[in-house]
Amino acid sequence: MLLAGCAAMLVLPVTLSGGPVADAHPLGDFTVNHYDGLSLFPDRIELHAVVDTAEIPTLQDKAATDTDGDGTISAREADQHGRVECAALAAAVTATVNGSPVRWRVTQSAATYPPGQPPLLITRVTCSLVAPANLHTTALVEFTDSFRADRIGWREITAIGEGLRVVSSTVAGASISDELRRYPDDLLSNPRDERSATVHVAPGIGGITGASAPLATRLSWLDHALASATRTFNELAGGTQLTPLVGTAAALLALLLGASHAALPGHGKTVMAAYLAGRRGTRRDAVLVGVTVTLTHTAGVLILGLLVAVLSSFAPEAVLRWLGILSGLLVAMVGAGLLRSALRHRWATPTHATMDRTPALVGASHGHGHAYGHGWDGEERPPGRVGLVGMGIAGGLVPSPTALFVLLGAIGLGRSWFGIALVLCYGLGMAATLTLAGVLMVTLRDRMARSVVSERWRDRGARVSAALPTMTAVLVLVVGLGLALRSLLGSG
Repeated sequence: MLLAGCAAMLVLPVTLSGGPVADAHPLGDFTVNHYDGLSLFPDRIELHAVVDTAEIPTLQDKAATDTDGDGTISAREADQHGRVECAALAAAVTATVNGSPVRWRVTQSAATYPPGQPPLLITRVTCSLVAPANLHTTALVEFTDSFRADRIGWREITAIGEGLRVVSSTVAGASISDELRRYPDDLLSNPRDERSATVHVAPGIGGITGASAPLATRLSWLDHALASATRTFNELAGGTQLTPLVGTAAALLALLLGASHAALPGHGKTVMAAYLAGRRGTRRDAVLVGVTVTLTHTAGVLILGLLVAVLSSFAPEAVLRWLGILSGLLVAMVGAGLLRSALRHRWATPTHATMDRTPALVGASHGHGHAYGHGWDGEERPPGRVGLVGMGIAGGLVPSPTALFVLLGAIGLGRSWFGIALVLCYGLGMAATLTLAGVLMVTLRDRMARSVVSERWRDRGARVSAALPTMTAVLVLVVGLGLALRSLLGSG
């Protein structure tokens, strides 16, 4: 049903012209990546700097770079952009020799626009700088790069000696990314973030070549599979031909990627299933949460996409970080409310075992004799709509970068309706995973309650049932705080 609904929105045949298909930017669509290659000579320091700007910030910068407003970047406009960027970089990088600052001069600048994820481009700016320096004797060289420090991305520094000896260095002597051309797959989950370097030099030839690169770790098959599916999805969404077959394939991949996004650890969405099971939730409640996730996620992507398209200075990664914090805090608030309710209820209501030992209290509190006949403590209330909607909003509050990228690419091709439809399919995939997880948890809970037969297991089941709301509340609270802390520390 989900696939049929999404495909119905996408199979209108449309043919548009576009550029060639290229691989996705490996570190993400928001990043601005830096490479600084220092060459130390006895009389000077040379810097070869590269700034690799991914698709979304390139799209944001286009309005300022395309000065004649014709929609393309001409060679003259690219040269001007390179000069402006290199001048700004020269002002943002600093170097000192034995504590005395050096003065940089730009000797060469260039900007090119290789194809990124269709139909968007990326920007590659290269700058050559030189600064006079006295390195004929033993010297300490300290270097710092603060250019566009507010943007996340790969940052790498290398340093070599030419006609002098490198005694010690805090950075490597060769680039492990081929100067931002080929990023190592096994380091993308923990990219380089080198913003400064310290190098000791002395007269002579030889010495060390720099710090060694960290040992690599292998990516799992699941990481490769999801990355491959994402690349295929982006190519379909930004391809030159939009036919019924392409639209159906894009819809299917949008559903699958949305479903996998909801199931991946660290997003906190599947904890809602435990919330439904621990609070006597029903299948209808699971559907309500799923619908709320879809609406919230789709609205978030559309709003964020509009801001990115309109405001060139808008940094979406910062907004995603704060939305992650807010989402985690919202989950934690729901968990705290659940915990308060569960503890208040446990203190006010005797357990099954206590009621069996105190018939008078049982008769006074529960006319039917004991509470386990329902598999739950008789007074425990099902989840309220506020809690259900709150969990749904928390689950969909952080827009997926993949969905945002596809929307912006579709807008760039004049296919806004296509991008919106794919974003909706992506949200439906998320909602399907979440709803299915909730229904399975509720079904498993009910079957476990009905399968308890013996008195011993019935008593144990009663104790578990009585404790389950408290356990669920603690789980939701801890996960929410963990998500907020993870986003605050910038690891999400």
